[in-house]
Amino acid sequence: MTALPRGETPGPSADDDRDASASAAAEDLEPGGPAGLPAQPPEDAEADGPDGRDAGGAPDGAGETEGEDADAGGTDAGSAADGSPAGGDAGASVSAAEAELAAQRELRARIEQRKAEKGGTIAAGGKLSGTAADLLAAVRAVESGTSSGTAFFDSPAPAPRRPAPEPAPSARPAAGPEPVRPARVAAPETVAAVRAVLAEGGAPEALAARVAALLGETAADVLREDPWQLLSVPGVRPEQADGFARALLGAECGPGDERRTVALVGWVLQRAALQGHTALDAAEVRAALAEHAVPAPEEAVRHAIAEGAVLVFHDGADEDEDEGGAGEEMAEQDAEPVPVLLGLDRYALAEESLADGLARLARSGPDARWRDAPPTDLTRAVAEHGLVAHTGGEAARGEAVALAGAARGLGLRAAVAAYTENGRRRLGADVPAYTLTGLLSGAGGPDRDEDGALALDLLVVLDAPQLDVETAAMLVEALPDGCRLVLSGDPGVLWSAGAGRVFADVLAARACPQVASRTPDPGPIGELVSGIGIGELVPVEAPGKEVVIVPVRDAGEAVHRTVQLVADSVPRAFGVPAEETRVITVGHGGSAGTRALNAALKQRLNPGPGRFGGFDPGDRVAHAPAPGRTVPGTVVSADAEGLHLECEGERVLVPKDRVETALRHGWALTAHQAVGMRWPAAAPSATATPSG
Repeated sequence: MTALPRGETPGPSADDDRDASASAAAEDLEPGGPAGLPAQPPEDAEADGPDGRDAGGAPDGAGETEGEDADAGGTDAGSAADGSPAGGDAGASVSAAEAELAAQRELRARIEQRKAEKGGTIAAGGKLSGTAADLLAAVRAVESGTSSGTAFFDSPAPAPRRPAPEPAPSARPAAGPEPVRPARVAAPETVAAVRAVLAEGGAPEALAARVAALLGETAADVLREDPWQLLSVPGVRPEQADGFARALLGAECGPGDERRTVALVGWVLQRAALQGHTALDAAEVRAALAEHAVPAPEEAVRHAIAEGAVLVFHDGADEDEDEGGAGEEMAEQDAEPVPVLLGLDRYALAEESLADGLARLARSGPDARWRDAPPTDLTRAVAEHGLVAHTGGEAARGEAVALAGAARGLGLRAAVAAYTENGRRRLGADVPAYTLTGLLSGAGGPDRDEDGALALDLLVVLDAPQLDVETAAMLVEALPDGCRLVLSGDPGVLWSAGAGRVFADVLAARACPQVASRTPDPGPIGELVSGIGIGELVPVEAPGKEVVIVPVRDAGEAVHRTVQLVADSVPRAFGVPAEETRVITVGHGGSAGTRALNAALKQRLNPGPGRFGGFDPGDRVAHAPAPGRTVPGTVVSADAEGLHLECEGERVLVPKDRVETALRHGWALTAHQAVGMRWPAAAPSATATPSG
């Protein structure tokens, strides 16, 4: 993809005349207050762990349609006619193809200039600074005769340099559990100021802490000046932000307000990111804006680009094409315009950083230190290449772990990173493994070198399909030159909860060796997984009842039988207590989703009034300390500060204002929440497709 310069925008492509197939999915928010905002933070905003999506990748509420009447969320439908028609007269003087071609030529010229600067020689002393620059100036002064050559000997001796302090030894255990840190909390005075603005606009004051954390110390001033910044809070819908803006701005508020259109463009792209997209076709963005009564969608997109709110890409454009083919390129574009994509800068920068980092690792040549490694396909690939993709099921994880063990046997520094704490513990105490979160945050993992990179010669990443583009970019940036990176995982499992499908893209690009494991998952469970992988659910022979398929007539019976299995059948038949059994389903909503299942399981296993924000001590919960990350836990107690949990052996405090957005009951999880984890017993429920 080729990025256009910030502030420039292309004309419409040939696909612009198509109607968008669907609008962004709705959130499960209850209307309340003059602005139509929820009376309290939405249940689904963050607590679903993997960013509010169900197993199919759709956001929560994907089956719930958002009611949009003629006034599009409370704005005056008649005022939409006052705006200029889409397109304006921007295309009167130049065609879309010519504008795109000119932008691409200018971009290629800058790229060639940067390449020439990188490849050219550096003028002597041209990039020196500090002491080196002073020394060069002194030498040139002596050579020119403006300074005496004895000046150096007459100058006082420099102060002795202090020895570098010895690095403090790491006090953390090599493979201990990493603590789950609570979300950062804004200053009380900032929250109070935001609360006052929310109250003035008729919005729930319970959103104050989240708004303050997102917008920073000046959140109150920012919100008063641009009320549509409220859309940056997960779960807030455009019509609710419109109502809040009308209460603050009065007659100044309109559907074509530039502040509104910029916020809507960002909201549409952020919703797309929740579905895994790092960029969206410009035609789809314009269609989404039109559905929200923006009078001139094309002009709104142009303004958002000029403001730097989004970046523009041309999908399929080649940066390295020479200028000689400009005429042919013009003809091709006239026949089939290049798709124009829009994306948020955070994902664009992460993709660029990730691409550069992977290319840097892939350029690493053969390493002679691996010549004495056991002769396997994986070790041979790692010996010759810095980046290797390893595919296989659950049993194939042992091959990747054995590779790390072989590296340590050769005297190399090697580590294994798992996606979850549950996955790390399954590897055993003798494997120096860490979670990705702990590795990147510094809570766990090897020491850092003098450049801040991880002191490693080999890093094996398990559950690689769960890597989103931002996490992968941070991981690659933390690896030093010459380090071997092995991405290992099953390409058939659910992809990442965040934006981007890194592992799938690495496999599709074929830019590195790919080693496919020949080790199948054993037993009836392996046979069941293999069948599901090709789209078939067939009975399997399970003499030990490792797999039992229970047919049901409807969702109500599915909930009843699931509760019976967890509370009675599994403990009696296998001796697995109910607290070690998890129910896995497709999504949160619907008659057999996690909400219905958790309500029934709580009533049976831990009945109570839910006096602490809907939770009681002993409740199983799913804690989402950050979007895309789920940590199973148990409620221990509650006090004025919030709920105290035990998560994977660690004590965690969830502040009161985060309880309703960061916690769900966790006897039943979605498939996305459960990815990368295993339990002694699991009861998948797949009777119907939930609507939330």
